[in-house]
Amino acid sequence: MLRLVILSLITTMIFTAVSVNAQMREGFSLGPYITGFGPAAKVPGAEPLAEDVSFRVRWDTANSGGQSGTNTTLTSAARFLNMHGQAGVPLGRMQLAVVVHGSAVDDILTDRAYAARHAGATNPNADLISALNEAGVRFILCGQSAAARGVDAADVLDGVEIALSAMTAHAVLAQEGYSLNPF
Repeated sequence: MLRLVILSLITTMIFTAVSVNAQMREGFSLGPYITGFGPAAKVPGAEPLAEDVSFRVRWDTANSGGQSGTNTTLTSAARFLNMHGQAGVPLGRMQLAVVVHGSAVDDILTDRAYAARHAGATNPNADLISALNEAGVRFILCGQSAAARGVDAADVLDGVEIALSAMTAHAVLAQEGYSLNPF
């Protein structure tokens, strides 16, 4: 069992390194806020942002990244933080939320719960979610999807909130001034 866990961990580390390198193109860099994910490019000639700009943005993710990769919606949230950080927006002026439902529920599971559903594999999104949590990103799990998939609070990563539903979470976030990122 220990050998399987170690092999799975090594595979995840290699894939993460390959995935980050595959994401990196000339002119793109990681950081300043999420250093392992979300490469972004500075754009010469882009309209400058107001010094006091702030963001309240939400994402919707219903599709899992699968065992072989990170969820692209989560990577998009990391890229949002990094590109705006590179443009001079302080982290404290960005409030992000990710509403998780459907098969994407698997992407916010603990390694124990993920392994039980995926032949012992570790969650390839755990490190990204941890980094996003540290940057203040909220993760809101659809309670209806969780119930349908047999997931309870003990099965999800630290920092994940559970809402009555994804629809409820989006309605509340909209009332709180969060715009929906369509990408």
